[in-house]
Amino acid sequence: MDTDRSGSSGTAETRDRQTYAIIGAAMEVHNELGVGFLEPVYQEALAIEFAQRPVPFRREVELAIAYRGARLSCGYRADFACYDEVIVELKAIRALGTTEQAQLLNYLKAAGLSRGLLINFGGTRLEYKRMVV
Repeated sequence: MDTDRSGSSGTAETRDRQTYAIIGAAMEVHNELGVGFLEPVYQEALAIEFAQRPVPFRREVELAIAYRGARLSCGYRADFACYDEVIVELKAIRALGTTEQAQLLNYLKAAGLSRGLLINFGGTRLEYKRMVV
């Protein structure tokens, strides 16, 4: 698994252009709204920002979960699937930890995708983690 944290060096040309565009939209939302709102506020604002950029996205994407070959009646809902290739999970907490990373990894597995972004609006600076499996 490959991961990046906020503040990593590099240019738009050397980073994944899709995740770079998603992170840029999230930075704009964080700059505009700041810290202190609950996750649904950031999700709504980010959907508006994605549409203006434009970043193709689907919201509240249901992910089927199977156990021993049987589909469970409960499932996960990822906050966004962007470009039909990147799962984006939002948080509004003090700091990202291993639990949030495990959640994103499970979402990627359930969706059959290899790239995801975990974005946290809960700090004074936007925090993000790019995960590739």
